[in-house]
Amino acid sequence: MPPVPSYIHLAAPPFPYFLECGHTIYSPGDQHPNRSRMGKFDLIIVEQGCLFIGEENKEWAVTSGHTLLLLPDRYHYSVKPCEELTSFTWVHFHTVGEWIEAEGEPVYTEREKHFRQFLTHPYTIRVPQFGPLPDPFARSGQAEQLLQLSQGRRSSSVWQQQRIFEEMLRMMDLAQQDTAGSQAAEIAEQTEAYLRNHFTEDLTNASLADALHFHYNYLARCMKRVYGLTPMEYLTDYRLEQAKLLLLKTEIPISGIAERTGFESTAYFSRRFSRKVGISPLRFRKRYSR
Repeated sequence: MPPVPSYIHLAAPPFPYFLECGHTIYSPGDQHPNRSRMGKFDLIIVEQGCLFIGEENKEWAVTSGHTLLLLPDRYHYSVKPCEELTSFTWVHFHTVGEWIEAEGEPVYTEREKHFRQFLTHPYTIRVPQFGPLPDPFARSGQAEQLLQLSQGRRSSSVWQQQRIFEEMLRMMDLAQQDTAGSQAAEIAEQTEAYLRNHFTEDLTNASLADALHFHYNYLARCMKRVYGLTPMEYLTDYRLEQAKLLLLKTEIPISGIAERTGFESTAYFSRRFSRKVGISPLRFRKRYSR
Protein backbone atom coordinates (compact mmCIF):
# COMPACT_ATOMS: atom_id res chain seq x y z
CA MET A 1 0.00 0.00 0.00
CA PRO A 2 1.56 3.36 -1.01
CA PRO A 3 2.19 5.92 1.73
CA VAL A 4 -0.32 8.73 2.23
CA PRO A 5 0.80 11.76 0.13
CA SER A 6 2.44 14.43 2.23
CA TYR A 7 3.94 17.85 1.68
CA ILE A 8 6.86 19.62 3.25
CA HIS A 9 5.82 23.14 4.25
CA LEU A 10 8.71 25.62 4.46
CA ALA A 11 8.05 29.06 5.93
CA ALA A 12 9.66 31.96 4.06
CA PRO A 13 11.39 34.25 4.72
CA PRO A 14 14.04 33.14 5.34
CA PHE A 15 14.14 31.19 2.10
CA PRO A 16 15.83 27.78 1.98
CA TYR A 17 19.35 27.96 0.62
CA PHE A 18 21.34 25.73 -1.71
CA LEU A 19 24.26 23.72 -0.32
CA GLU A 20 25.58 21.31 -2.93
CA CYS A 21 24.53 18.94 -5.68
CA GLY A 22 25.81 15.94 -7.56
CA HIS A 23 24.97 13.17 -10.01
CA THR A 24 25.01 9.45 -9.17
CA ILE A 25 24.76 6.34 -11.35
CA TYR A 26 23.97 2.91 -9.87
CA SER A 27 24.46 -0.37 -11.70
CA PRO A 28 22.06 -3.27 -11.06
CA GLY A 29 22.74 -4.53 -7.54
CA ASP A 30 23.92 -1.15 -6.20
CA GLN A 31 21.85 0.56 -3.52
CA HIS A 32 21.48 3.89 -1.78
CA PRO A 33 23.46 4.19 1.49
CA ASN A 34 21.71 4.16 4.87
CA ARG A 35 21.95 7.46 6.74
CA SER A 36 20.49 8.93 9.91
CA ARG A 37 19.80 12.58 10.71
CA MET A 38 22.06 14.05 8.04
CA GLY A 39 20.98 17.56 9.03
CA LYS A 40 20.00 18.78 5.55
CA PHE A 41 17.26 18.21 3.01
CA ASP A 42 18.10 15.82 0.18
CA LEU A 43 16.09 16.35 -3.02
CA ILE A 44 16.49 13.35 -5.34
CA ILE A 45 15.54 13.67 -9.04
CA VAL A 46 15.58 10.30 -10.82
CA GLU A 47 16.34 10.47 -14.54
CA GLN A 48 16.66 6.79 -15.40
CA GLY A 49 15.77 3.48 -13.76
CA CYS A 50 14.27 3.16 -10.28
CA LEU A 51 15.59 3.91 -6.81
CA PHE A 52 14.13 1.91 -3.90
CA ILE A 53 14.45 3.98 -0.76
CA GLY A 54 12.76 4.34 2.63
CA GLU A 55 12.48 6.93 5.37
CA GLU A 56 11.40 5.76 8.84
CA ASN A 57 8.14 3.85 8.14
CA LYS A 58 7.69 5.02 4.52
CA GLU A 59 9.00 3.33 1.41
CA TRP A 60 9.11 4.50 -2.21
CA ALA A 61 10.00 3.21 -5.64
CA VAL A 62 11.25 6.42 -7.26
CA THR A 63 11.09 5.93 -11.01
CA SER A 64 12.32 8.07 -13.87
CA GLY A 65 10.71 11.52 -13.92
CA HIS A 66 9.92 11.51 -10.18
CA THR A 67 11.34 13.37 -7.19
CA LEU A 68 11.75 12.43 -3.54
CA LEU A 69 12.57 14.84 -0.72
CA LEU A 70 14.35 13.18 2.21
CA LEU A 71 14.07 15.07 5.50
CA PRO A 72 17.04 16.19 7.61
CA ASP A 73 15.96 14.62 10.91
CA ARG A 74 14.95 11.13 9.73
CA TYR A 75 16.56 7.75 9.10
CA HIS A 76 16.94 6.90 5.40
CA TYR A 77 17.66 3.41 4.12
CA SER A 78 17.79 1.28 1.02
CA VAL A 79 14.69 -0.87 0.59
CA LYS A 80 16.44 -3.08 -1.95
CA PRO A 81 19.18 -2.86 -4.59
CA CYS A 82 18.54 -1.33 -7.98
CA GLU A 83 17.25 -3.76 -10.60
CA GLU A 84 18.48 -1.74 -13.60
CA LEU A 85 20.87 1.05 -14.45
CA THR A 86 19.66 4.01 -12.36
CA SER A 87 20.82 7.60 -12.51
CA PHE A 88 19.71 10.57 -10.44
CA THR A 89 20.65 14.11 -9.47
CA TRP A 90 20.68 15.02 -5.79
CA VAL A 91 20.39 18.51 -4.34
CA HIS A 92 21.19 19.25 -0.71
CA PHE A 93 19.68 22.35 0.86
CA HIS A 94 18.97 23.76 4.30
CA THR A 95 16.65 26.25 5.96
CA VAL A 96 16.91 28.06 9.27
CA GLY A 97 13.19 28.84 9.08
CA GLU A 98 10.34 26.69 10.31
CA TRP A 99 9.28 23.63 8.36
CA ILE A 100 6.72 20.92 8.97
CA GLU A 101 5.51 17.74 7.28
CA ALA A 102 1.76 17.75 6.74
CA GLU A 103 -0.97 16.99 4.24
CA GLY A 104 -3.09 19.39 2.20
CA GLU A 105 -3.28 23.11 2.84
CA PRO A 106 -0.33 25.36 3.72
CA VAL A 107 0.52 25.37 7.42
CA TYR A 108 1.35 28.60 9.26
CA THR A 109 2.91 28.37 12.71
CA GLU A 110 3.88 31.05 15.25
CA ARG A 111 2.68 33.77 12.90
CA GLU A 112 3.18 36.65 15.32
CA LYS A 113 6.71 35.52 16.22
CA HIS A 114 7.58 35.30 12.53
CA PHE A 115 6.22 38.81 11.89
CA ARG A 116 8.29 40.32 14.71
CA GLN A 117 11.44 38.63 13.44
CA PHE A 118 11.12 39.23 9.68
CA LEU A 119 8.62 42.15 9.52
CA THR A 120 6.34 40.23 7.17
CA HIS A 121 3.90 37.38 7.37
CA PRO A 122 5.18 33.96 6.34
CA TYR A 123 4.60 32.44 2.95
CA THR A 124 4.50 28.66 2.92
CA ILE A 125 6.52 26.96 0.19
CA ARG A 126 4.73 23.63 -0.31
CA VAL A 127 6.83 20.85 -1.83
CA PRO A 128 5.52 17.30 -2.29
CA GLN A 129 7.73 14.78 -0.55
CA PHE A 130 7.24 12.37 -3.45
CA GLY A 131 5.71 12.86 -6.86
CA PRO A 132 6.17 13.39 -10.59
CA LEU A 133 8.48 16.12 -11.76
CA PRO A 134 6.42 19.17 -12.85
CA ASP A 135 6.48 19.63 -16.63
CA PRO A 136 8.11 23.10 -16.53
CA PHE A 137 10.79 21.72 -14.21
CA ALA A 138 11.47 18.75 -16.48
CA ARG A 139 11.87 21.00 -19.53
CA SER A 140 13.92 23.70 -17.84
CA GLY A 141 17.22 21.83 -17.58
CA GLN A 142 17.85 23.47 -14.22
CA ALA A 143 19.24 20.35 -12.57
CA GLU A 144 21.86 20.16 -15.32
CA GLN A 145 22.68 23.85 -14.84
CA LEU A 146 23.27 23.30 -11.14
CA LEU A 147 25.60 20.41 -11.89
CA GLN A 148 27.57 22.44 -14.41
CA LEU A 149 27.93 25.36 -12.01
CA SER A 150 29.18 23.06 -9.25
CA GLN A 151 32.25 22.35 -11.39
CA GLY A 152 33.29 26.01 -11.49
CA ARG A 153 34.62 28.51 -9.00
CA ARG A 154 32.45 29.04 -5.95
CA SER A 155 32.80 32.82 -6.15
CA SER A 156 31.31 32.92 -9.65
CA SER A 157 28.58 30.31 -9.14
CA VAL A 158 27.08 30.94 -5.69
CA TRP A 159 24.52 33.53 -6.83
CA GLN A 160 23.49 31.58 -9.90
CA GLN A 161 23.11 28.34 -7.96
CA GLN A 162 20.87 29.96 -5.34
CA ARG A 163 18.74 31.60 -8.04
CA ILE A 164 18.30 28.35 -9.96
CA PHE A 165 17.57 26.41 -6.78
CA GLU A 166 14.87 28.88 -5.72
CA GLU A 167 13.32 28.69 -9.19
CA MET A 168 13.20 24.89 -8.84
CA LEU A 169 11.38 25.22 -5.52
CA ARG A 170 9.04 27.83 -7.01
CA MET A 171 7.97 25.51 -9.84
CA MET A 172 7.42 22.60 -7.44
CA ASP A 173 5.37 24.85 -5.16
CA LEU A 174 3.21 26.35 -7.91
CA ALA A 175 2.57 22.93 -9.44
CA GLN A 176 0.51 22.09 -6.34
CA GLN A 177 -1.99 24.87 -7.03
CA ASP A 178 -5.05 23.21 -8.53
CA THR A 179 -8.11 24.99 -9.94
CA ALA A 180 -9.57 25.42 -6.47
CA GLY A 181 -6.29 26.89 -5.30
CA SER A 182 -6.25 29.39 -8.17
CA GLN A 183 -9.81 30.44 -7.34
CA ALA A 184 -8.89 30.82 -3.70
CA ALA A 185 -5.97 33.05 -4.65
CA GLU A 186 -8.23 35.23 -6.80
CA ILE A 187 -10.81 35.63 -4.02
CA ALA A 188 -8.09 36.32 -1.46
CA GLU A 189 -6.59 39.04 -3.67
CA GLN A 190 -10.01 40.66 -4.16
CA THR A 191 -10.55 40.60 -0.40
CA GLU A 192 -7.12 42.07 0.26
CA ALA A 193 -7.70 44.90 -2.22
CA TYR A 194 -11.07 45.74 -0.65
CA LEU A 195 -9.60 45.79 2.85
CA ARG A 196 -6.78 48.11 1.79
CA ASN A 197 -9.16 50.50 0.04
CA HIS A 198 -11.67 50.61 2.92
CA PHE A 199 -9.51 50.14 6.02
CA THR A 200 -10.66 53.44 7.55
CA GLU A 201 -14.29 52.30 7.54
CA ASP A 202 -16.20 50.30 10.14
CA LEU A 203 -15.80 46.90 8.51
CA THR A 204 -17.47 43.79 9.91
CA ASN A 205 -17.75 40.18 8.80
CA ALA A 206 -21.22 40.90 7.46
CA SER A 207 -20.34 44.10 5.61
CA LEU A 208 -17.34 42.42 3.99
CA ALA A 209 -19.48 39.48 2.85
CA ASP A 210 -22.09 41.87 1.42
CA ALA A 211 -19.50 43.93 -0.43
CA LEU A 212 -17.72 40.95 -2.01
CA HIS A 213 -20.82 38.76 -2.51
CA PHE A 214 -19.35 35.72 -0.77
CA HIS A 215 -20.11 34.18 2.60
CA TYR A 216 -17.60 35.41 5.17
CA ASN A 217 -16.51 31.86 6.05
CA TYR A 218 -15.50 31.29 2.43
CA LEU A 219 -13.59 34.58 2.33
CA ALA A 220 -11.82 33.58 5.53
CA ARG A 221 -10.85 30.16 4.12
CA CYS A 222 -9.41 31.77 0.99
CA MET A 223 -7.46 34.37 2.96
CA LYS A 224 -6.10 31.73 5.35
CA ARG A 225 -5.03 29.56 2.45
CA VAL A 226 -3.18 32.34 0.63
CA TYR A 227 -2.04 34.72 3.39
CA GLY A 228 -2.31 32.67 6.56
CA LEU A 229 -4.65 35.31 8.02
CA THR A 230 -8.38 35.81 8.30
CA PRO A 231 -9.73 39.02 6.70
CA MET A 232 -10.07 40.71 10.09
CA GLU A 233 -6.56 39.70 11.13
CA TYR A 234 -5.24 41.10 7.86
CA LEU A 235 -7.28 44.29 8.35
CA THR A 236 -5.88 44.86 11.83
CA ASP A 237 -2.30 44.33 10.67
CA TYR A 238 -2.79 46.69 7.73
CA ARG A 239 -4.30 49.36 9.96
CA LEU A 240 -1.33 49.08 12.31
CA GLU A 241 1.11 49.49 9.42
CA GLN A 242 -0.73 52.64 8.31
CA ALA A 243 -0.66 53.88 11.90
CA LYS A 244 3.13 53.43 11.98
CA LEU A 245 3.48 55.68 8.94
CA LEU A 246 1.33 58.38 10.52
CA LEU A 247 3.28 58.16 13.78
CA LEU A 248 6.56 58.65 11.95
CA LYS A 249 5.56 61.22 9.34
CA THR A 250 2.99 63.43 11.12
CA GLU A 251 2.33 65.13 14.44
CA ILE A 252 -1.27 63.90 14.59
CA PRO A 253 -2.24 62.97 18.18
CA ILE A 254 -2.54 59.28 19.05
CA SER A 255 -6.32 59.63 19.28
CA GLY A 256 -6.45 61.12 15.79
CA ILE A 257 -4.31 58.32 14.36
CA ALA A 258 -6.57 55.72 15.95
CA GLU A 259 -9.58 57.36 14.32
CA ARG A 260 -7.92 57.78 10.92
CA THR A 261 -6.87 54.14 10.76
CA GLY A 262 -10.28 52.71 11.61
CA PHE A 263 -9.83 51.68 15.25
CA GLU A 264 -12.92 51.93 17.44
CA SER A 265 -11.12 53.70 20.29
CA THR A 266 -7.74 55.08 21.30
CA ALA A 267 -7.43 52.53 24.09
CA TYR A 268 -8.11 49.61 21.75
CA PHE A 269 -5.63 51.00 19.19
CA SER A 270 -2.90 51.40 21.82
CA ARG A 271 -3.51 47.90 23.15
CA ARG A 272 -3.31 46.27 19.71
CA PHE A 273 -0.29 48.36 18.70
CA SER A 274 1.62 47.48 21.87
CA ARG A 275 0.82 43.79 21.46
CA LYS A 276 2.01 43.79 17.86
CA VAL A 277 5.04 46.08 18.01
CA GLY A 278 6.14 45.55 21.60
CA ILE A 279 5.97 49.22 22.63
CA SER A 280 3.23 51.84 22.87
CA PRO A 281 2.42 54.16 19.94
CA LEU A 282 3.85 57.14 21.83
CA ARG A 283 7.13 55.37 22.58
CA PHE A 284 7.33 54.18 18.98
CA ARG A 285 7.00 57.79 17.75
CA LYS A 286 9.64 59.08 20.16
CA ARG A 287 12.07 56.29 19.35
CA TYR A 288 11.89 56.25 15.56
CA SER A 289 10.68 59.65 14.31
CA ARG A 290 13.22 62.32 13.54
